[in-house]
This record gives sequence, structure tokens and C-alpha cells, in this order.
Amino acid sequence: MTDFFSHLIHEFEFPLKNNVLIFSLVLLIILLSPVLLRRVNIPGIIGLIVSGVIIGPHGLNILEKSSAVELFSTIGLLYIMFIAGLELDMNEFRANRYKSLVFGFLTFIIPLGIGYPVCYYLLGYDFNASVLTAAMFATHTLVAYPIVSKLGVSKNQAVAITVGGTILADTAVLIILAIVLGNHQGYISQEFFIRLAISLAFFSIIMFVVIPRIAKWFFSKLESEKHSHYIFVLAVVFFAAFLAEVAGVESIIGAFIAGLALNRLIPHSSALMNRIEFIGNSLFIPFFLISVGMLVDISVIFSGTMAVIIAVTLSVVGLFGKWFAAFITQLIFRYSRAQRQLIFGLSSARVAATLAVILVGYKEGILDENILNATILLILITSIVASFATEKAAKVIAVSEDEKPAEIDNLFNNEHILLPIEDVANIKKLLEFAILIKEAKSPNPISVLSVVSNNEEAEINLLKARKKMEELVKQGSAADKKVHIITTIDHNVASGIARISREVMANIIVISWPQKAGIIDKLIGEKIDNVLNNTDKTAFICHMDKPLVLHKRIFMIVPSLAERESGFKLWLNKISKLALELSIPITVQCNSLTQDAIEDYLRINKTSVDIVFRYFDNLEDFRVLSKQIYKDDLVTLVAARRGAISHINILENLPTKMEKLCGECSRLVIYPQSYAQDQISNAYEDMAPPNLKRKTMIKLQKLLR
Repeated sequence: MTDFFSHLIHEFEFPLKNNVLIFSLVLLIILLSPVLLRRVNIPGIIGLIVSGVIIGPHGLNILEKSSAVELFSTIGLLYIMFIAGLELDMNEFRANRYKSLVFGFLTFIIPLGIGYPVCYYLLGYDFNASVLTAAMFATHTLVAYPIVSKLGVSKNQAVAITVGGTILADTAVLIILAIVLGNHQGYISQEFFIRLAISLAFFSIIMFVVIPRIAKWFFSKLESEKHSHYIFVLAVVFFAAFLAEVAGVESIIGAFIAGLALNRLIPHSSALMNRIEFIGNSLFIPFFLISVGMLVDISVIFSGTMAVIIAVTLSVVGLFGKWFAAFITQLIFRYSRAQRQLIFGLSSARVAATLAVILVGYKEGILDENILNATILLILITSIVASFATEKAAKVIAVSEDEKPAEIDNLFNNEHILLPIEDVANIKKLLEFAILIKEAKSPNPISVLSVVSNNEEAEINLLKARKKMEELVKQGSAADKKVHIITTIDHNVASGIARISREVMANIIVISWPQKAGIIDKLIGEKIDNVLNNTDKTAFICHMDKPLVLHKRIFMIVPSLAERESGFKLWLNKISKLALELSIPITVQCNSLTQDAIEDYLRINKTSVDIVFRYFDNLEDFRVLSKQIYKDDLVTLVAARRGAISHINILENLPTKMEKLCGECSRLVIYPQSYAQDQISNAYEDMAPPNLKRKTMIKLQKLLR
């Protein structure tokens, strides 16, 4: 018994040595600190950092910087930068790249310009020490980015330019670090700069040319191996981090570049993205934040007057430089006060690049112990300020972005997608499509329906269908989307689909393209024709020739008067959302009136989709139009039901032509919800005389019916 107690006491001696016990303690902190601090309105990030201070070697000495803690901390830091690159709205980033350059320059040059004279003249350091310390002021780490991601404002323009500016500023600082070290050691020459430029060029080619090609091949050849996708992504992140170090910059730059390289291949609502965020936010990133706290030495405050003066000076100059850069950015681009505060919050925390600069400078004898200790305290102060500022600003922006027109809210917040299936083997791509277009705010699940014929084997077939469909529930859960299985008996498949769509009050039906060419009758299939005739729901009829992430463009054909259909806003919202998820552009073939309606909708809803319009008003020339289509396009036709405002006879034959002329492409035909007959005349009251020809055509169609 004595041996047992002595062994037990030995296991609990500080600092802890047992890796299992260390891991258990860290997990307990990750679990409890955000929950406890949420009650007093303190960001969970602060709790993790403060916990690190308490349990660290400068606190109660419960944990020390072991190799295991160091490894998880490094993974967490790389994860933050990787997710920042992965979640970046590339359309917004490309549209505002010059703003990112401006902010990156300001957030680099202003702290550097303020910091150098303070260190050189006020604190009395030499040239190398002053430049290196001032460069530290220009760095920042996206410690508060998880707050932005959690509150759903990561696509705001202020976030896009801050993330872009982060990379520019940190890269410039790390290059300055290399130059100062070279100057200190006496080996700065033209050869140094040539070698750095060549290595960075090779790194960029590998990351933006080679890696995306390998990723496309991997995702297409191993489409069903979902767990392998995550391992592949993780391998790319660490390989990129290693390559960045070889190229002469910090590993965090490589992790961010890896996020940019894979951005288009990992949709934001996909199962893979959900896995990446879940594991990172649950484990690796909290580990990193705790390790940041473990660096802080509170005793610095009591070590002498000079240490306190330097610590206070560095903290004030560091925070003021970033605030002033955010303020100038706000004035130049006319951002709101909340956006300015968000930029300041995201760019004010110092951890990764700051530690790299200061530790290297200290080891080389350029900086003294006072600067090192003051920087550690700066990390704590700026991390706390950044977390509070970011959360406050992000909440204000989140509320303002939610204030959309009531009509739009009502249209999408209660949407319900119905996915009827005949062949379970071909349904996974359709379910992936439904997951990507689903509105996140809608509480309704994606309903997957199987209609079984009403015969003697109906009950057995029901059980078989439910068993086969269980895999689809797992696919939805992996993407954090609810999937509801419905099996029903009916004499006719089309009538079963129509009946269930009314029962669940679905407003979108996603249907698989008919597999047998012989089925194609007047429309694109007898069953689909019956479904369209018996429902007024917006229908998406899909044939996905390849995984969605491998498409490079959405090529849309929109007929005249499509903007007059009741389902116009619904399908436009879904196609825009799909384009944003896949980070691909949209090319729209339509007339000028339809173009104006689409542009108005995108402007009102502040949708940053990359869209190009080409004038086209003669659907009979589809063969000519098909020459503009490439094999990596998702060819989308907006059709119309008979009797709809935008319906013309040629639309009935176009799906068949699409199948013949675009056989190698993925195809999507949309049948929007139409106005009721008594609403048609009202829809045309405001039409101008030049549209008289179209009005006459509509009247003739009514008479012919």
C-alpha cells in the first residue's frame, strides 16, 4: 500500500511528467475555461491564455514546455493560419487585393515608423536592436480569428483585407529579420537577395501549380475515401510549412499559402471542411493558446523599474501602431466603426512572428533580456485586447449582416430541400449538391425520399430502401447537416414525390437526370415530366459527371422573362451560393433585362460572386452556344414549365440537346416556381411598350392552350 501511495504522489509531482495526465489536464482546461468565462462575458480565448499562465512554468509550474506540448502548439498555430487561408472568400479577396496591399503596407510601415524612434532615441538601443524591435511591432498573429469564424463574419471585406495584410506584413518583417541577422553577422550581399527571391519563386510554383493538380487527382481518384482526404490535407499543410522554412520564411506563411492553394477544392459547407474546423477548434488551436499563456512571466513586472518601463512602452506603442493603421485604413476605404475595430482586433495580437523575431534576436545577442521579458508580457496584453475588440466588433457586424430584406429572410430561412432517389449508388453527388446549396439558417433537414411501388413486396422493399439510405445520414452528419430519410408506398413514383413534397412543405426538389436515353419524351423524362406537372416547387435536375469541386465554371443559359418567375430569386440565390462554395465564376448568357434583374439582386444582397454576362437572346442557336462550353463547366439551363411566363416551345427540346452536345459535362436544368395564372397579368402591368412582342407571344400561348 505504501508503494502504491508513493507511486501516486510521484505521478502528481510538479511539473507533471506523465503524458497521459498532461493530456487529460489540458483537455479539462479546454472543456471548462470557455464555459466558465462565458458566464461573465469574457471570450473563451482569454480563458485558455490565462489558464496557460497559471499552469505554466512561470505560474504554478504544473506543466513545462515538453516536446508533446510544443508539437501540439505548433500544429495549432499552423492550423489557425491554414483555416484563415481556407475560409478566405477568394472572390472578395481578388476584388479587394489592392486594399489588402494598402492595409498590409500601413500595418507594416506605421508600427515600424513609430517603433524605431521610440527604441533608438527613448530606450537607447542601437540600430540593429531598434530595427528588430520596431519590426516586431509590425507583426501580428490571427489569434482572434476563431472568434470571427464562429460568429460567421469571416467573409466580411474587413476580414479579407486584414488576413491578406497579415501575410504581407509578416512576410516583410521576416525578410527584415533575415537582413538584420545578415547585417549583424556580416554576410549581407547581392547573392543573399537573389537566393531568397529564387527560393520564394520555387515555393510559389509548387504551392499554386503542383499542389492543386495533385489535390484534384487525389480527390477524384479517391472520391469515396473521405477520411483519406483529411490526412491528405494535413500532409499538405505541414509540407507547405516545411517548404516555407526551406525558402527562408516562417512556417506560418506556408500554412496560409496551403489554405489559399486548397481554397477552391474544399467548399465551406463540405464534410471535409467540417472535419478540418472541428478538430482544429476542438483540440489543436486551444493547445496553441494555452502554450501562449505558458510563455508569460508575470514576475517581469517586479524585476525592476527598467523592465516595467520597457514593458509598458512596448505595449502602448504596439497597440497604438496597429490602431492607427486600422484608423487610416478606415478613412481611406470609408469603413464603418465596427469594421475598423474588427481590423484592429484581428491585427493587434502578437504571438508567432513576434516570438520568432525576438527569440532569434535574443539568441544572436542583438536584444537583451529586458526586451525579451517585455515582449512576453506584450503577447499577453495584446492577445487579451485583440480578443475583446474582435468579439465586440464581430457581434456588431454579424447583427448588421443579418438585417436583410424581410422577403429574403422569409424565402430562405424556412427552406426545405426534398431529394427523391431511385438509385442509391448515384445519390451521393446529388446529396453533396443539396448540402452545398442549403441555407445554413434553415432548421429543416434535407429530406431524402424513396418511393416504393404498392405491390406484394412493398414492405420488404421499404426495409431494403431504409437500410441503403442510412449511409446518406452519415454523409449529412459529416457536413454538419441534418438528413431525414422518408420511405413511402405509392402506385406511381411521380405522384408519391408530389404528395410528399406537399406533406413536408418542400420548396426545392433535387432530381437525378434520367439514366436511360429511351425515357426522354417531350421533356427529359416521363417521370420528371409528371413531377413537374404535379408540383409547383423549384426543381433542380442534375447530372454530375465529376465531383463538384473539380468544376471550374458555372455556364448558365437564362431565357427571356426568367426574372418574372416567382422562383427567380430562389434559383439565383442557390446558384450564387454554389459558386461561392466552390470559389468558381459564373458566366451568364441572357438578355439585358434579365442581366439588370440579376445584378440588382446581387447588389441588394451584397453577394460577392464573380459573374460575367454575355448577351444572348436566341435559344434556337444552342449549337453555336455549345461551342463556348468546356468539359470542366457545370452547364446550367433555366427552363420553365408549360404555361409559365418565360416558357417558349424551344425550352422543351433544350435538355435533350444539352445531353447530346454536352455529354462530357455536368448538367443542371432548373424549373423555377411559377406565378399562379391570376398573377400573370399583374406581372406585366409595368412592362414598357418595347416588350409588346413578348406580351403578344404570352397571349398566343394562352390561347393555344
